[in-house]
Amino acid sequence: MYDFIEHVGLEWMDHVEAVACDMNSDFQEAFEEKCPHIQPVFDYFHIVKNFNDKVVSEVRKDEQRRLYEEGNIEAARALKKTKYILTSSRDTLQKKDADAVQGRVIHKGSSLFKTEDIVRRSGYEDRYDQLLRENQLLFTLDLIKEKLTLAYSRNDECLMSEDIISIMDMCHATGNVHLLWFERLLSNHFEGIIAHATYDISAAKIEGINNKIKTLRRQGYGYPDDEYFFLKLFDMSRKDYVRNPKSHKFCD
Repeated sequence: MYDFIEHVGLEWMDHVEAVACDMNSDFQEAFEEKCPHIQPVFDYFHIVKNFNDKVVSEVRKDEQRRLYEEGNIEAARALKKTKYILTSSRDTLQKKDADAVQGRVIHKGSSLFKTEDIVRRSGYEDRYDQLLRENQLLFTLDLIKEKLTLAYSRNDECLMSEDIISIMDMCHATGNVHLLWFERLLSNHFEGIIAHATYDISAAKIEGINNKIKTLRRQGYGYPDDEYFFLKLFDMSRKDYVRNPKSHKFCD
C-alpha cells in the first residue's frame, strides 16, 4: 500500500475521499499514516466472509462435537454436511428450492459414461429452518446474519451504528468464543464498517482483478516479463466478462 501511495503521489491521493478494502489492518494503518483524510470502508462481502468462515463454520463443528460427547448422536449427524446451508442466505436457499420446482438440471448426463442428468433437489429452506429450531446458537447466528444484511442496507451512519452495536451485544450475550471474536472484529473496525452507510462502495472490482491475475498466471505458467504480464492484464480487463466460457477454442 505504501508503494502504491508513493507511485501515484500524495497530490493525487488528496482527491480520494474513501477506499474500500478488506479487513487487513495494514491497509488501514497505511491510510491513517500517509493519507489521514481518506476513510477506509469495510464492505459487506468481507464482513460476511469472516462471519461464515470464522464463526458459522466453527460453531457448527463445535456443536457437532458437543452433541457427540453428550451422546446425542442423531442431532450430531443432522449437522453433518450442513456448512453450505448454514452459510447461505435465505434468499439463496429459496432460489435453489425454486430451481428444484422448475426441474433445473445442474449436471448433464453422459451417454458415453452412461450417467443421467442430475436435477436440483428441494428442501433447502425447510432443512435450514429445522436446524434453527433444534439449536438455539444456530438460531442466534441466523439473527446476526439478518441484522448484518439490514445494517449494510442503511444509508445513515447513526442507524447503521445502532445495528452493528446490537450485533455486538448479541455476540457478547452468547459468551461463545467465536462470537466474542466477531464482536472484537466489529469493534476494531467499527468506524470503517459504518462508513459504508455514507460511502456505498466495495472492493468487488479489486477482487475481480485478483481473480484475473490468478487466471493469467495459470494460463501462461508464469510470466518472466512483468511488463508483458501487465499489458496482458490490461487487455483482459477491457474485455467483456463471459460466464462459464468454453474450455476449448476452435479455429474456423
